[in-house]
Amino acid sequence: MTAARGVLITGTDTGIGKTTVSCALLHALRARGLRAVGMKPVASGSEHTVEGWRNDDALRLLAASDPQPAYALVNPYALPEPTAPEIAAAAVGVAIERERLRVAFDALRAQADVVVVEGVGGWASPMAVDLDHAELARDWGLPVLLVVGLRLGCINHARLSARAIRADGLPLLGWIGSAVDPEFAHLPETLGILERMLGAPPLGLLPHAPGAIAATLHPALATAARVVADFRHGSHQHAFG
Repeated sequence: MTAARGVLITGTDTGIGKTTVSCALLHALRARGLRAVGMKPVASGSEHTVEGWRNDDALRLLAASDPQPAYALVNPYALPEPTAPEIAAAAVGVAIERERLRVAFDALRAQADVVVVEGVGGWASPMAVDLDHAELARDWGLPVLLVVGLRLGCINHARLSARAIRADGLPLLGWIGSAVDPEFAHLPETLGILERMLGAPPLGLLPHAPGAIAATLHPALATAARVVADFRHGSHQHAFG
């Protein structure tokens, strides 16, 4: 049996729409007839409920998934404090174990066609004391999609992020623009510069739409869903060559 496909969603920064993109991508994949589930391996900033600690981003991923797995598989580590995962884990005396993450990912992969894994912060933000995004992507065989928060400074952040992903030897499928700043001037010009500098057009562009339901945004990520669904390691010419 062929292993389920997957993709790692990273961003140029925190707070630039990775969760919205991940949820919209899940709906876009499902629109292609695929079973698609989301995963947030490590999440900081969680609330205590009668069912245990729960993170809002992870709950959004779960709601956008079909099938809908157990929460503990979608988010193995829900940390209370809204800060860097390494700090949040230390604050409650938790050691993030790579094997526990892998077991959860394998369980999701067994019940889906595609697993959309959302990282933390930006590409260089550590997920744990001894775990970077690059190591997780290599261990799990995941290509990368870069979410670019479209605001002042994004050209620098996008170029550095793309350069780092390529330097780490990971397949970079392309990038998705997220219009996080409604006052951002010269958006078309910025998109043109990003396309030239990154060497590929965006695979999707999400408008500034606070509170929008992810299911309504999925047409904007139809191209990204196709690229993710078609990706095969060793046989796919990804967008950045």
